[in-house]
Formats: sequence, structure tokens, C-alpha cells
Amino acid sequence: MIEIGNDWDPLLQPEQEKEYYKQLRAFLKEEYGNHEIYPAMNDIFNAFRTTGYTDTKAVILGQDPYHGPHQAHGYSFSVRPGMNVPPSLRNIHKELNEDLGIAVPSHGSLVPWAEEGVLLMNDVLTVRRGEAHSHRKKGWERFTDEVIDRLNERTDPLVFILWGKAARQKAENVDRQKHFVIESSHPSPFAAHRGFFGSRPFSRTNRFLEENGRSPIDWSLK
Repeated sequence: MIEIGNDWDPLLQPEQEKEYYKQLRAFLKEEYGNHEIYPAMNDIFNAFRTTGYTDTKAVILGQDPYHGPHQAHGYSFSVRPGMNVPPSLRNIHKELNEDLGIAVPSHGSLVPWAEEGVLLMNDVLTVRRGEAHSHRKKGWERFTDEVIDRLNERTDPLVFILWGKAARQKAENVDRQKHFVIESSHPSPFAAHRGFFGSRPFSRTNRFLEENGRSPIDWSLK
């Protein structure tokens, strides 16, 4: 049984008793035993450990972890300090600078956002080295669907930031009468110019939070 250590536990531990999750766990045991898998096993649930359920103000959905060595550490779009900043993240930094005037950081860690209440969750939480999407359709999607359903149930409103078609489909059942959904193209170099640049997701998120009596997010990445 995975223990996250905060208020996610009573919500997500019942999932771990379901047959699909037991099959997922068996699959992961074999994968970690025979292949190089990212992130490290102890880092899989970092996003949840850093951003508690009631602390979540916004959600940024990714697809699956980076599949290069030493990049993924359990937060969507984020890489460990010291790693080269991937192209999509460079574009996120650029939009952050254009939107809020925040200086482009020298690193690619988004952990400060997680500490501010931004749940940085991928659709699939693990991947084989060098094999993008290699852990698709093994059970993670059902687990992360449950996370979104639980967040959607919350009475206090939050923001879902959906970049690209996959993220929009993932959160298509979010109650838009209660929560604020920001949609645009993906920040990848192939799509960013089709609506991501200029979408101002960071200032729009803070405006919504303040209008609903919640403190804004400090988006700076020192």
C-alpha cells in the first residue's frame, strides 16, 4: 500500500484495493526489476506528496514522464535542477515571462509551483527509458481519472489548466459551472504558436482564485 502522507491517502487508498491497480502494481514490479523506469519508484507520487488535496488550487495535466535519464521526478513538465530545460518547458517559461513579467529561470524545476498549490500531474505516472508512452493503458489512466473526479467533487472552485488535446479529453467531465477551465494548444514547439502563446494562463488563474476568495499563486521560479 502506497502512503502519500497527507489528505490524499483516504481518497486514493481505496483505488489500491481494486483489481486494476493490483495488476498495475504487478506490472510495475516487473518493469522496475527488468528495465530502467522513470521516475525513480520513490518519486512516482511526488506531486501528491507536495500538493495536498485541500491545498490544490490549480491542476496542470501532462501526458507521461520525460523518458530521458535523470529528467523525470514526479511532476508534470518539470525536470530536476541541473538538467537541460526541455523545449515545451522553455515555452512555458516564455509564456510566464510574457504573462506576468517573471524572469525566465535558469533551471527547469516546477516544484515551487507544487508548493504553491499547483498539482502537476501526468496522465500516466511512469515510463521506460527512451520509450515514450510505454506505460500507457496499464492502469495509470484509471487512477488519474479518479484523481480528477475527486478534485471535481470539491465544493471550493479550482482551476484546470489543459494544454493540448489529450489534456482536454482527460478533463472533459470537469464541472465548468463550478471550476475554471483554461484550454489552449500544447506548449510543445509543434503547437505553441497555435494558441498557447498569448493564452495568459497564469494571470487568468490568479484572477479567478482572487475572485473566489482564494489567495493567488506565486508563479515565480527562483
